[in-house]
Amino acid sequence: MLINLLLGTVVISLTVIIHTLGLVVVANVMNRIAERHPLHGYRRKVSAMVAVMYGLFALHSAEIWIWAAVYWYLDAIQNFENALYFSAITFSTLGYGDSLLQQDWQLLAGLEGISGFLLIGWSTAYLVAASTRLGPFQAEKHF
Repeated sequence: MLINLLLGTVVISLTVIIHTLGLVVVANVMNRIAERHPLHGYRRKVSAMVAVMYGLFALHSAEIWIWAAVYWYLDAIQNFENALYFSAITFSTLGYGDSLLQQDWQLLAGLEGISGFLLIGWSTAYLVAASTRLGPFQAEKHF
């Protein structure tokens, strides 16, 4: 159990660092599009929001791949394809139950679920803030 907690803490720390740095990059790209892009009005704002969505999707994909690599490296699941599928459904907290880790590593999956829940929530908060600040929505008009 202790190894699960320690390894989970390391992977969570890594994904939080990636998420933090990734949000900085996403914010910079969004600001560049919103301020310097030749498009005008809503097209510029929509372009900025599309960039945010792709950036967030890329961040979550990278984080899912990291967890999958850990499962595969530990030989906790039979192959990398299954590890990636398991990681995606665990990170997103869907948890279908049709794919399971070896019993020794199940606590690690719980930690991934908590991590994914928090990181997706953080991304949602960022998306709302971005859409009201630079995106096509304005706080006074749409909320």
